[in-house]
Amino acid sequence: MPKELLLQVSPEIAANESLLRDYLSKQIKVAVSEIQYVVILKRSIDARQKAIKINLKVLIYLQGETFQEQISQLPDYPNVSNEQEIIVVGAGPAGLFAALQLIDLGLKPIVIERGKEVRGRRRDLKAINRDHIVNEDSNYCFGEGGAGTYSDGKLYTRSKKRGDVNRILELLVAFGATPDILVEAHPHIGTNKLPKIIEDIREKIKECGGQVLFETRVTDILVKNNEVEGVVTQNGDKILANKLILATGHSARDIFELLDRKKILIEAKPFALGVRAEHPQTLIDSIQYSCDFRGELLPPAPYSIVKQVGGRGMYSFCMCPGGVIAPCATSPGEVVTNGWSPSKRDQATANSGIVVELKLEDFKPFAKFGALAGMEFQKSIEQKAWHLAGKTQQVPAQKMIDFTQAKVSKEIPKTSYVPGTASVELGQVFPGFLTQIMRQGFTEFGKSMKGYLTNEAILHAPESRTSSPVRIPRDGITLEHLQIKGLYPCGEGAGYAGGIISAAIDGEKCALKIGEALNKKPRIVT
Repeated sequence: MPKELLLQVSPEIAANESLLRDYLSKQIKVAVSEIQYVVILKRSIDARQKAIKINLKVLIYLQGETFQEQISQLPDYPNVSNEQEIIVVGAGPAGLFAALQLIDLGLKPIVIERGKEVRGRRRDLKAINRDHIVNEDSNYCFGEGGAGTYSDGKLYTRSKKRGDVNRILELLVAFGATPDILVEAHPHIGTNKLPKIIEDIREKIKECGGQVLFETRVTDILVKNNEVEGVVTQNGDKILANKLILATGHSARDIFELLDRKKILIEAKPFALGVRAEHPQTLIDSIQYSCDFRGELLPPAPYSIVKQVGGRGMYSFCMCPGGVIAPCATSPGEVVTNGWSPSKRDQATANSGIVVELKLEDFKPFAKFGALAGMEFQKSIEQKAWHLAGKTQQVPAQKMIDFTQAKVSKEIPKTSYVPGTASVELGQVFPGFLTQIMRQGFTEFGKSMKGYLTNEAILHAPESRTSSPVRIPRDGITLEHLQIKGLYPCGEGAGYAGGIISAAIDGEKCALKIGEALNKKPRIVT
């Protein structure tokens, strides 16, 4: 029977199979020649001490023990061309994994996506980066694969209670992701590799008889006697079905406005908002690894930091080692930032959202908007940033120490943000209470991470799309909307997920609940 072992080794041993076998032979007191296979189950870095260690969980097969390589394979999905149709609005991770689960249940998904297919999005991303042109339906947030496709592809989630994380990871590997995501403590696909995986998921949905409609924006939800009947698109076309998974993402403001206008119950939800901070990656490496040069055996260092400031959490969000900052506006007249890393994380800079948790009481100046108060608060800051930076996709920016001292930076060095920066005192962008918390918070960060508080770091404002400013309430058991039968609010946009993995899990859960309602049982054990 194979031996499972937890161990902590140097980066040199972890990176060299021969050295690792030598080490293991001593640990379990057998000859190296007796070790047949070593399977790494989990890997993480421990950089808490000056001597950096790699934590490994391994399975050791000795000579004579049966070893069978585990290969992630796609389920044998049925053809659902002639089966009952279910509408899925949104082709992000929640919508795509909901569609796959519906197919497994023997139901036909009709996936409706306002944006373009994954390759078609690239031209619009170039337009916002180079020409400052925002396409409201095709951008970093909208389009096939959702916000995660071109904004990093992080797969780490703390939401273990929400569902089977490994199942989602294994499906992604079966669709072409590297098997390393099953091993790494903080798995990551990379913006350069995720589009092909998303494309393959779409092709599988179509191959099984599902439909995927691009450049098709839902402008109305048909409801009769508090039951879903279908949707209307921007061309006036009606698509009819009595079950609808609404998985439109955290930036689909028109959907929130539609629900509010139709008096379909929604609620204001707290979220977090702040700036995106960019440091030289070498500086973050030196802080995290306590060394002048990290070498080839260690990856670009990430960081995670949180402080309580003025009774609120201020923390790092979506940290991107070896990454860049991207323009993520979804409408003209606003500026929004986000960050991403390619699969190799080989860019010269590291960036992270640094955000402050907001409370419902912060939205009181926008109380007249009711459940949309948080969204209007968010929008007002994005629009103010656009005005202050010159009414283009340039972003207001300030050196970090200058920000803490309320001093306009004389010049902003070139950053990874392609549309460019404008030197602005960021206190003009945010409400006073938020500015005060961030100024104090960065000072506190500098005490915990020596070298973090520096004018080598450039703050870009705002980082405002951390999560949805609206929750679409649903029943805790059936997952149906509390008021509208057949409507299943889903994923980040509905307020029930935060990232690729948790959104995918929520998509599957909503699909399974539809299956229960229709007496359809899954063929795949989840």
